Amino acid sequence: MLNKAIEKIKAEIVGSKNNPYIQVVGEFLLQYLESNPSSAEKIVQEGKTIGSSLNEMKKEAEKKKVANCAVLTDHEGFSIVLKYFDIKTVNPSVIPRPVEVIQVSDEKPIEFNVELDF
Repeated sequence: MLNKAIEKIKAEIVGSKNNPYIQVVGEFLLQYLESNPSSAEKIVQEGKTIGSSLNEMKKEAEKKKVANCAVLTDHEGFSIVLKYFDIKTVNPSVIPRPVEVIQVSDEKPIEFNVELDF
């Protein structure tokens, strides 16, 4: 069951290469399954996808929206994902830290020179 869940997550990650949110949530779920392999059966449920879990996060964020802006903490977002997959955590601190997404820029870095010769 664990292998099926991992394959399902990886397939969605590969199939959504242009969506960094699916990448982050997918990596979170893979990390979560490492320490909670018994949750694999919940991940493989028919019709449950990472993309749909993002829609659940969006719904929750809409409830907190202030002046057209809504933000969830990592903990809130990942808790919503687990709830979407019907995974009940006994201790919320078991939610691992998310993988940091680093944006790579095509711009050259500004060179800084502290030469004091005139």
